[in-house]
Amino acid sequence: MDEACQGKTRVWESAERRTRPADSETDGVGIIAILEKAEGAEILLQKQYRPPVGKVCIEVPAGLVDPGESVETCALRELKEETGYVGEVVSGPTAVSPLMFNDPGFCNTNLNLVHVKIDLSKPENRDPKAELEENEFIECFSVPLERLYEECSRLEKEGFAIDARVGTLAEGIQISRLWKLS
Repeated sequence: MDEACQGKTRVWESAERRTRPADSETDGVGIIAILEKAEGAEILLQKQYRPPVGKVCIEVPAGLVDPGESVETCALRELKEETGYVGEVVSGPTAVSPLMFNDPGFCNTNLNLVHVKIDLSKPENRDPKAELEENEFIECFSVPLERLYEECSRLEKEGFAIDARVGTLAEGIQISRLWKLS
């Protein structure tokens, strides 16, 4: 029993992901894919129907880590499969986020966000073709990063569900503006 429970028994409803590779501490990745455009950075997003919420969700590209695969390799593989784009993991200490838990009050699922840039001048990115699995139905689109919060608000009003990763990123941009962080 956890000391945080202070000796009290608690009833807890939860779910457990059982697909995490034995050689990994990470279930999957979320990909913050930035399209480098002359008019400014745009974030690559997806529309995908999710039965648990009964709506089309606005999400970042994402996927599960395969056995023996690094999160960076997983991110580039999933990006290519789901969007057709070929990207490059950004360099430096912010390339991969700390391990994050999606909903620790309910499940053990975790992920790393991987920051990827997509050079649209490269020939392989001029006419990208997704390599979707038979059961995947994904529509890709991009949004100017500076307008992410406003676009999330608009999309929610249109009936879409906003994935927490996308919404949290949009909130972070707003907080940065509000508190004049550099």
